[in-house]
Amino acid sequence: MRFHENGIVDKPVTYTQAHWMVSFCRPAIQLYAQEAKNIVGNRKNFFHLHMISDSTGETLISAGRAAAAQFGGYEPIEHVYPLIRNRKQLLSVLRAIDEAPGIVLYTVVNEELGALIDEMCRDMDVPCVNVLEPVVGLFQTYLGTTSRRRVGAQHSLDEDYFARIEALNFTMEHDDGQMPESYDEADVVIIGISRTSKSPTSVYLANRGIKTANIPIVPGTPLPESLYRSEKPLIVCLIASPARISQVRAFREFGSGADEGKNEYIDRASIAEELKYARALAVQNDWPVIDVTRRSIEETAAAILALKYHVK
Repeated sequence: MRFHENGIVDKPVTYTQAHWMVSFCRPAIQLYAQEAKNIVGNRKNFFHLHMISDSTGETLISAGRAAAAQFGGYEPIEHVYPLIRNRKQLLSVLRAIDEAPGIVLYTVVNEELGALIDEMCRDMDVPCVNVLEPVVGLFQTYLGTTSRRRVGAQHSLDEDYFARIEALNFTMEHDDGQMPESYDEADVVIIGISRTSKSPTSVYLANRGIKTANIPIVPGTPLPESLYRSEKPLIVCLIASPARISQVRAFREFGSGADEGKNEYIDRASIAEELKYARALAVQNDWPVIDVTRRSIEETAAAILALKYHVK
């Protein structure tokens, strides 16, 4: 994660980090904007993407990147302005936008600040949109009531929040075969040979409140007996193509320094045998198998949840 002295960041930040940046890191917004403007001037496939939030900005970053990904020939230069909650802060941001015009996305619940963004962007001939407003409007129409317009409402410390924290703690404690005695407390147990995305998929599920354990499959090494005795969790086996696993293993392991065993570790024929062993285990125990070769972590997690909750 990179922090710029002007309070602009290019990855999601926590509330505490965002507060620190807003309090102490504002003085050079215009300088950064001018430098970014020069970059765009030199490379026509770049464009500025300004994201203004009265909270951490994570919602905007996700939406902005999802939209930008649909335009493969263009690369956004991201300007994220978190915790913008008064006119003075906003005017500073708008001056930076004027120096480096581009697309403006915002999530600001204060109607006066939202109106100011709309007005100033019209004057600058810069396109802008309140990302949440169409969605909130749809909710209001359907529910027949108005929103409460709470800043950072999605980050409130409710029951779901604490469930996610509990799931994350459980998942980290049960990563890579740890604490096998408590597998029956898991919602999901992911098994698979090395480099089939077991850990990142587990963490993704935990962020959605799903207690997830993961266990490596190593030919010749039996899985823990506690796994076979567990009744609560969905047990899922992840596989991928030998070519994909070999590629990932080579990328991640060749910088470790030790050479012993590396050739066999990335050899596609050896990997094919590992996968054969993993498939046989799954078939013997009637565990579902998911091929992650062409799946993102999100898609793999969605497939697991569909199996867990019997969604067809």
